[in-house]
Amino acid sequence: MASRRSDFGKDTGLQARMLLTMFLLGLVYAVFVGVLFAAGAGAGVIVVVAVVLLMLQLFTSDKLAMATMGVKEVSPAEEPELHGIIERLCVQADLPKPRVCVMETSMPNAFAMGRTQKSTTVCATRGILGLLSAAELEGVMAHELTHVINRDVMVMTLASFFATLASTIAQFALFFGGGYGNREEEEDIMIVVFVSVAVYAVSFLLLRALSRYREFAADRGSAVLTGRPSALASALLKISGTMEQIPGQDLRKAEGMSAFFIVPARAKKSLMNIFADHPPLEQRLAALERLEAQLQGTA
Repeated sequence: MASRRSDFGKDTGLQARMLLTMFLLGLVYAVFVGVLFAAGAGAGVIVVVAVVLLMLQLFTSDKLAMATMGVKEVSPAEEPELHGIIERLCVQADLPKPRVCVMETSMPNAFAMGRTQKSTTVCATRGILGLLSAAELEGVMAHELTHVINRDVMVMTLASFFATLASTIAQFALFFGGGYGNREEEEDIMIVVFVSVAVYAVSFLLLRALSRYREFAADRGSAVLTGRPSALASALLKISGTMEQIPGQDLRKAEGMSAFFIVPARAKKSLMNIFADHPPLEQRLAALERLEAQLQGTA
């Protein structure tokens, strides 16, 4: 029975997409390193530095991000309702209970971070705790725990590191390579810059596609865990409606974490939304409505 419970919310489509994304990124970066070697760009040193940075990213990025955002762990005595909801969901999904944290901001939102199911943190903002009903909050927490079940947080962290590395190498080559050396060396530097930009662009697009799908998968997982897709839909509507009332400085402070939030930390729509890390709210609500119909036996 435990093995069946542990599969609650797991999305095989997401698992396949994560594997494909990591395979494509690995292929792109194998070509990237080959170009660096061919250009004599000290690729051996770059690879060593990259591995060290990757380890730091995997083991410290969540802690650094949460420290920057002012996230604090809370006890069951401090937040009994939040702890109770998460405990019930973890028992149902056969998950270890994560660290439970609260972020002191009026912005209504929630996120999960961590490399493994045993080192996960689930966080709700003070704004979302005051905004949602118990059923809606349960839907949001089930969404975040589905990210844990699918292990997509670790994949997103790893994939985003590759994009950051390509960007850093491009900037490094431009800053330290311009105006020095002979013509051949300058041509090699421009090749490195061009390939770095291309790798960043491919990584960016792959990340955005994966990030959007993982939100749909987490919404579905929440519906499976709670049996109430309508509660999550109601929560998403409330969060999105309130987001436009949040001061711009609070949203800008949280923007770096936007990909991990249940709703992006942006107040207004723009042309950049075609590259957004979350699917449009309308599409998420429509998918939840279809799930509600299926559960009610009317579809």
